[in-house]
Amino acid sequence: MTESEFLELAEQTLDAIEAAVEAAPIDVDVTRAGNVLTLELADGSRVVVNSQAPMQQLWVAAKSGGFHYERREGHWHDTRDGTELFAALSRILSAQGGTPVLLRSRA
Repeated sequence: MTESEFLELAEQTLDAIEAAVEAAPIDVDVTRAGNVLTLELADGSRVVVNSQAPMQQLWVAAKSGGFHYERREGHWHDTRDGTELFAALSRILSAQGGTPVLLRSRA
């Protein structure tokens, strides 16, 4: 995919994550600065999602570690274990926030 295609897709994905988190039953403050989406939980911990255009990946940083996602078969998948991005964010936010969360992509 071209860089401009990646940037557009990454922007759409960050928008979808933001909408899914805001619709979820969890206390999270969402802030966005350019290609960086920060999710701050009630305990002050954070999950950060950002796009990395040179690698054509989305990166997630959380208490549980750092994760890289690449686009395959119409979805973002972890480069190590293949987990889909929204499933992984659901797991990460559930563990970090102490409340079960299921994020759904509208894309």
